[in-house]
Order: sequence, then C-alpha cells, then structure tokens
Amino acid sequence: MTAALKNKILDVCDLKIAQKGDDVGLSFYAFFKNKNDNPELLMEAATWWIKTQQLDHFEKAVKIKQLIAKL
Repeated sequence: MTAALKNKILDVCDLKIAQKGDDVGLSFYAFFKNKNDNPELLMEAATWWIKTQQLDHFEKAVKIKQLIAKL
C-alpha cells in the first residue's frame, strides 16, 4: 500500500471517529469523492479491502486503523 493511501485512510478514519465516535462504520468508498478522479488509487484501496483483508462492505473505522497500523 502506498504511503499516500495509508495516510488518506488514517485521516478519514480519524475524522469519522472524531465526528461520530468509535462505533462509526465505513466502506473503502469513504476515502474518495463521489466521482472516480483517481482510478488507480481507488483500485488499490478496493484490492486491499476486498482481496487482501477480505473485509465486509462496512467495517468499524477503529478496526481499519488497527489494520493500517500493522502495515
């Protein structure tokens, strides 16, 4: 995983947790705008989320942060 994607994921997780608490769930789409302006980064996130980690569509942000911290 690129450092840019890792940092983006951590930033979004931190923001969502601060806004909604530790129980907030999100999907990998939360890391992107509602348009496909960076398909390579989107595919990198999708591959990590779906194929590598085999995560459900929605997961707790705290879980995602823990997984990213191990990288």
